[in-house]
Amino acid sequence: MSRRLRTVRARAAAALVAGVAVVGLVGCTAPTSGDQSVDTGTAATSTGPAWGTSGPSGSTTGATGQATPMGAKWDWGRFTEFGPFLKSVSGGTTYYEVVWCDVEKKQGSPDWSSLDRIATRSREIGTTLMLKLRVGRCWATSGDAQYQRGSKAKTESAMPTDLGAYKAWVQAAVTRYSKLGVHEYAIENEINSASFWAGTPQQFETLARAASGEIRASDPEAKVVDAGLSSTSYGYGIADWLLKQGRDADALSAWNAYFERRIGTRGNQIVAVHTRADLETALKSEQGVRNLAYLDLMRQLAASKVTDVRQIHFYEKYSAVPTLFAYLKSHTPYGTPIQAWEVGSFDKSGATTDDATKSEEVLKTMSLVLAEGATVAVWLPLAFDPGGRNGDEPRYGLLEPDGQVRQAGRIFQAMVEASRGAKVVKISVAGMTGVGFDRGGTATAFVWSDGHAVVQLPDGGKAASVESLDKPTAGATTTLGATPQRLTLPVPTATFLKEQR
Repeated sequence: MSRRLRTVRARAAAALVAGVAVVGLVGCTAPTSGDQSVDTGTAATSTGPAWGTSGPSGSTTGATGQATPMGAKWDWGRFTEFGPFLKSVSGGTTYYEVVWCDVEKKQGSPDWSSLDRIATRSREIGTTLMLKLRVGRCWATSGDAQYQRGSKAKTESAMPTDLGAYKAWVQAAVTRYSKLGVHEYAIENEINSASFWAGTPQQFETLARAASGEIRASDPEAKVVDAGLSSTSYGYGIADWLLKQGRDADALSAWNAYFERRIGTRGNQIVAVHTRADLETALKSEQGVRNLAYLDLMRQLAASKVTDVRQIHFYEKYSAVPTLFAYLKSHTPYGTPIQAWEVGSFDKSGATTDDATKSEEVLKTMSLVLAEGATVAVWLPLAFDPGGRNGDEPRYGLLEPDGQVRQAGRIFQAMVEASRGAKVVKISVAGMTGVGFDRGGTATAFVWSDGHAVVQLPDGGKAASVESLDKPTAGATTTLGATPQRLTLPVPTATFLKEQR
């Protein structure tokens, strides 16, 4: 390696450390007593997700006969417009929220017809369907709904008054849809929010244990998935975790970095913190206490084998992903798969407005979520909906409302194609960040640099900016910056990375 190349890499590494200090939390955290799940290593690569080695059980293969860990969530009312794109990214996953109170509006008269169509169409386009089983609020519960969301007026869930009737409904759902290829079932959704769950943590544990038993009895292949807490809950968990280690400065930095795009967008719900007292006030707030209680409950349910899978939702800036997974790995039993059922980009701050940057962030977010160990990553939403509750698009879609593919969608398609049947490899070396997909002795990598890095390409290797994926170029090196590149490699990712040290 030339002196010039070593100098460039050294400067790039220094810039990366200086500019992304919070990410460094991953490498400097010691394991907690009796917990071997925290990531303390500084290795440049990961040969696959340590917290799970496969995607959803019974995954549907795609057009090429291979599955991908990537998926998307869409509005089924616009299925016709989205069909061509969905077929192009087949082999992945999606989810649907099924509510007992909607299916069985009149006691004893369930109507499964809408969900039947969704399950059947999912199979037809080569997508594995996962289900969120929710109670809702109706005759099956006590009290009136306090919250209604969206055009479908979805309500919070409450504890069923008859647990036996609830078990029977779960059994019916799992028995019916396991025959249509559904083998993953989440119990409720974002229960840390009162708008989704009106019960207590103790009531939810009772509900989860009841549902878990019925799911497994009804389908031996089934996996039980936890409730999937809101993206914001993890900011509270990360800060609390660091404070308890006496790492006050790291906790403050992590909070402000994680909520970079939330602070100031919801009044005083999430505020910047400057002192330990500021942070403790946030953590001791009503929502803070609730978030921490349910985060701990998700850990307990996994540890006691009530649930098989840890589900996460993430809508923050991509740079927060490594810190999030450092926290998750210290609070999730080793061997428990982590699945990201909801991944997106929530940004009302106005910091990112141009499509090119937003498209690049789709790639960076998905790359990091997979590289850090998620076995499933579902982008939400598939398409922008100007008539929806986020008409100004704080969550970025891959498609236009009419199904036209955006640059982000083309990037997504390229990542899906590379990931089908591939082994996921984390890339973090010599100022270079990203993910590699190994398949058949070759690899495709999606990489970028937060500084400036010159990368050695093996003979036959090609590089293409994600802005022009159809125009790859060959050469001895390529220079990385903030705009990601796709590298087509004639060797496995590990072999390629050895040349970068």
